[in-house]
Amino acid sequence: MSPPPGLRRQGENLVCRLHKSLYGLKQASRQWFSKFTEAILTAGFSQSKADYSLFVCKDGTSLTVLLIYVDDILITGNNMESINDLKQFLHTRFRIKDLGDLKFFLGIEIARSKKGIYISQRKYALEIIKDSGYLGAKPVKFPMEESKLSNKGELLKDPAAYRRLVGRLIYLTITRPDITYSVHILSRFMHEPRQPHMAVALRVVRYLKSSPGQGLLLRSHDSLNLRAFCDSDWAGCPITRRSTTGYCIFLGSSLISWRTKRQKTVSLSSAEAEYRAMADLHMPISSPAILHCDNQSALHIAANPVFHERTRHIEMDCHFIRDKILQGEVVTQHVISSQQLADVFTKALGKEKFKSLMCKLGVLDNHSPT
Repeated sequence: MSPPPGLRRQGENLVCRLHKSLYGLKQASRQWFSKFTEAILTAGFSQSKADYSLFVCKDGTSLTVLLIYVDDILITGNNMESINDLKQFLHTRFRIKDLGDLKFFLGIEIARSKKGIYISQRKYALEIIKDSGYLGAKPVKFPMEESKLSNKGELLKDPAAYRRLVGRLIYLTITRPDITYSVHILSRFMHEPRQPHMAVALRVVRYLKSSPGQGLLLRSHDSLNLRAFCDSDWAGCPITRRSTTGYCIFLGSSLISWRTKRQKTVSLSSAEAEYRAMADLHMPISSPAILHCDNQSALHIAANPVFHERTRHIEMDCHFIRDKILQGEVVTQHVISSQQLADVFTKALGKEKFKSLMCKLGVLDNHSPT
């Protein structure tokens, strides 16, 4: 950086040398995280390989977990003495402010009960509804009709409004698996949005109005076994004719991970990522993850070591899942189509089936009078 004008001497080409990073510089955030990481590692914590912002310290039966986002920190564990020691250590190094029990973090609301921890984004959802001008609109019971969107229709005069709305809906999917598929479809048209796309996006807003406080319950008394459901449509995109893959992963009966993705190549590594995260948190894995699929052919390919010409293009994925089966880390099971929970992540569903799957996924409204 250059020195202030008052310190510049004629004929001298001097610069200032920083002893530490200043707030507002490009390198500031990187330097801050580097400094924090160095400090927390000296306190006996280890950095997660699944998420570099997660730090874990295990000492005998004591487990302390720290998660950082920029300068916001979450701390949890099973030993209050260890948590208090960590707070004191951080305060001496960085002068932190203790805000007490977690209730609100990055737009996510957290509520506790004997049943477990309930997370939602009610305030954020209400802001979306208000900004869209739909506070007085009639709510709908499901987010998307069963028809498919295409690239036809009149172009929007203000595409920025569409992009802003869809961008906010994307962040809402952190706690709302019920709108994941709809938002994924809407995201495909960000570069050139049209009137039918905006109409569907506003329908999602009307759906949010029916239950803005809907979220997920992470149960306190549950098993630590992983179960996964995966599904795919076939050539579902009317523009590219690519298929859409969806999966959801449960820890016991609690939904912890889900995704909708248009296929380029099919990846089946989601269970491996969940195993790695569980290992970082020192969670005991007593049994293999169960992968539920409603396609008998896919299950036979995973178990059958013989390839033929029509399966060569998926050979690498088959080797991956077969290795996990042979190692005992994954067990495949067939599930009938009516019980396939991942259906909600691969296609638009009617009212009754959508409602049924939401109950099975554990999505509920903590603010509902019933």
